[in-house]
Amino acid sequence: MDTIRLHNPDFWLGQIFAAKSATSGGVVRRSKHWVKTEIGLERFELAVRARGFHLIEAGSQLVVICHSGPINLRF
Repeated sequence: MDTIRLHNPDFWLGQIFAAKSATSGGVVRRSKHWVKTEIGLERFELAVRARGFHLIEAGSQLVVICHSGPINLRF
């Protein structure tokens, strides 16, 4: 079954990374399915990498740590 994008992927990327949590060094979370449908996983990963951010996949969720410094996973 084909999925239909509701908006241009550049629109969504702009919205995600303009969010207050993204601009203040916080965390942004999106479902993997939503990213696949609206942006595409490869394009999303490239956008995260271009900003120097960190991307974590946890189950069906993609979590972006919106800062370029080191991170430590405690457990």
